[in-house]
Amino acid sequence: MSKYRTRSNAPIFWGLFGAGGMLSALFVPMMIFITGIAVPLGFLLPAGTMSYPKMLAFAQNFIGKGFIFAIISLSLWFCVHRVYHSLHEFGIHAGMGAKLLCYGIAMLVTVVCAVGLLGLGF
Repeated sequence: MSKYRTRSNAPIFWGLFGAGGMLSALFVPMMIFITGIAVPLGFLLPAGTMSYPKMLAFAQNFIGKGFIFAIISLSLWFCVHRVYHSLHEFGIHAGMGAKLLCYGIAMLVTVVCAVGLLGLGF
């Protein structure tokens, strides 16, 4: 047995997958209900709840930025990890190219999301 072991980066991706799956399961249905049903129909929430000034103020707040960033980036990491492993389950063994494409897209969108949110100011 070699005294040097190769380390895997799989725990990082599985951690992002787990965190994204948890956030997606807990918050995305609620966000769909609020933004797609409750606010447009005036059900349970006042009409001005999601006005542009209020949403901009939310996105400029440190906690709001963190929430938006976590939902977008972790949900995306969850999605691409699932897509990558689904390719394998369907018998498509694309190898390193599929891995780079899937995780590269997730990394690119995560960086774009971070730059966009930081560009809004505080």
